[in-house]
Amino acid sequence: MRKSHRSRVRAVSLLAVATASALVLAGCGGSSDNNSSAGAGTGPCGTTAKTTVTVGLFGTFGFKENGLWDAYHKRCPNITVKQDVVEQSADYWTRLKTRLASGSGLDDVQAIEVGFVADVVQNHADQFVNWNKVPKASSIKASFYPWKWQLASTTDGAKTVGLGTDTGPEAICYRSDLLKKAGLSSDPADLAKQWTTWDDFIAFGKKYEASTSKQAKSHFIDSAASVFSTAVYQGNHAYDDDSGKAAVADSDGVKTAWGFATQAAADKITAGLEQFSPNWNKAFSNGAFAALACPTWMMGYIQGQAGDAGKGKWNIAPVLPGGATNWGGSYLGVPDKAKNKAAAIALVEWLSDKDQQVTMWTSPAQGGHFPSNSDAAADPSVANAVSAYFSNAPVGKIFGGIAAKTKIPPIGLYDTQIQQALTTQLTNVETKGTSPAKAFEDALKAIKQVTG
Repeated sequence: MRKSHRSRVRAVSLLAVATASALVLAGCGGSSDNNSSAGAGTGPCGTTAKTTVTVGLFGTFGFKENGLWDAYHKRCPNITVKQDVVEQSADYWTRLKTRLASGSGLDDVQAIEVGFVADVVQNHADQFVNWNKVPKASSIKASFYPWKWQLASTTDGAKTVGLGTDTGPEAICYRSDLLKKAGLSSDPADLAKQWTTWDDFIAFGKKYEASTSKQAKSHFIDSAASVFSTAVYQGNHAYDDDSGKAAVADSDGVKTAWGFATQAAADKITAGLEQFSPNWNKAFSNGAFAALACPTWMMGYIQGQAGDAGKGKWNIAPVLPGGATNWGGSYLGVPDKAKNKAAAIALVEWLSDKDQQVTMWTSPAQGGHFPSNSDAAADPSVANAVSAYFSNAPVGKIFGGIAAKTKIPPIGLYDTQIQQALTTQLTNVETKGTSPAKAFEDALKAIKQVTG
């Protein structure tokens, strides 16, 4: 899976919301009793005793920034929430694995990044509360996008290790001013028609590169790697077979995405920039590229890099070439050995409920957290949201439509490392002239060292 975005996205104001949203404090959560392992809960807060619930997080989740901890304390005056934050997701995951191995030091609630959820499901499912066994399991499951629930569940569906916090449905963000300067259409509805497939997208990029009026030293898209990393999850399989075991060489998603990415490099429509590098960051304002695959949280990243000068220059096309997919999103799990298990279950249920996920999307304090709760995504406050920064793009409608169509192929233990090996070699194709065949062979060798 692609790297977590949470350590990179700073708090920004993203959305002008067509319907005002207020934080609803009552009627959420419910009993925290777990039939198999949670113990008896008391009321909607899980306990009536004065309790401090610790929540292990990485980066910036936005719960505190959006006032949810204060709101929960008003709802449950006996509960105080204390965050335990590690900045980088990789460091957080290393610490969590160590604590799972020792069985001590675990927080009452532990965040699980989508890139690591397969490891938790395959190797640590018995160490977390099973959300299929809580009293409200059926109604909780019904409120989530099926693919989001599936990613945190065992292959037989018997165990689910966490409840989703957010998702990252992808569209295409682009610089309207750069497309206009190149003499090309910048209308989002028109672009949606022209960018239906990756072949269409690459063909449009060739027109951009051929323009005699485009901005000097500007390319159409940021990198071949970003094409690959998006398209690979549009196959029936990406890096793993149905059991979650690494199977790269024969994957339909890998083969197809590699073809598109190397074609983009051969046609010289990419800027050859490594995502999240300093030069890539600068490109959001200097125009080194005109378009990129754009999950919801990328809106915040773009605004942070391009600043006020970018307002109205950026727009969002309501399409992802090749079909809907997702980048990002996390889960909250409750360790079976949590000190305050019942209170932790009640808190996680409340955080994942519709009203709180609406707040996370609409709040000006921390935008870009698109709901994993499909009921929240359908709420008018989300569905009717527009972004003033992105030329008043109807972001709620765009990303809600893509999220509803998303299907996720199986994910495994080594997806992050596999993807890194492949995208590193794509950079070599792009910048060093390595042949696609040689680069793919080198990537498979590196992957074999990781997966065995």
